[in-house]
Amino acid sequence: MSHTYIPLEQYKRKWIFNHKDLPVTDEDKAQIKPLDQMGSMEVWKKWVSNRSNHSEQFSKGDWPAKGDVWGEPDDWQSAWDSEDPALPEMFAEFFDWKDDSTVYFCYEKYQVIETRWDVFVRNWKCFLFFDDGPLLISPKQKQAAFIHQDGQYQLGQRG
Repeated sequence: MSHTYIPLEQYKRKWIFNHKDLPVTDEDKAQIKPLDQMGSMEVWKKWVSNRSNHSEQFSKGDWPAKGDVWGEPDDWQSAWDSEDPALPEMFAEFFDWKDDSTVYFCYEKYQVIETRWDVFVRNWKCFLFFDDGPLLISPKQKQAAFIHQDGQYQLGQRG
C-alpha cells in the first residue's frame, strides 16, 4: 500500500512536534509522516474499522470493541507529566517491535501518522497531546495500544 503524505510543516497538528518543552530532532521529524485523508482512510479501514470514523463509535463488529482484546488499563498520564522521557513501563515491555517497524498512530479515520517504532518511543509524549482515543498499531504485528482520555491506556492483540 503506497500512501500520500502531508509534509510535516503543512500538517494541521504540527505544533505537537514543535513544542519547546518536548523537542523532536530533525532526524525524527523526517520519519514522522502524516498521511493525507485518503491514506489515513485506507489505513483506518484496513487495520482499524470499516464501520466507524472514531474510537467513540466502535461497534461490535470492530475488533477494538471486543472486550477480550484489551488487558487491564494502566496509567500513562503520570509518565507523561514526569520529566522522564521513557514510555510507561508496562507499555514498553509489551511491545517487542524492531526499531524500524512501521507503526501507525491513528487518531481517527482521517488523521493517521505513519512513523517508525523507535521514533514513536522517543517522542510518544508529543503524539499523546491528542489523547481522544487514538490507537497505536503496526501492520506486521498483532500488539496494539488504545489510549484513553482519562489518562489510562490498554494494551491488547488486534483481531
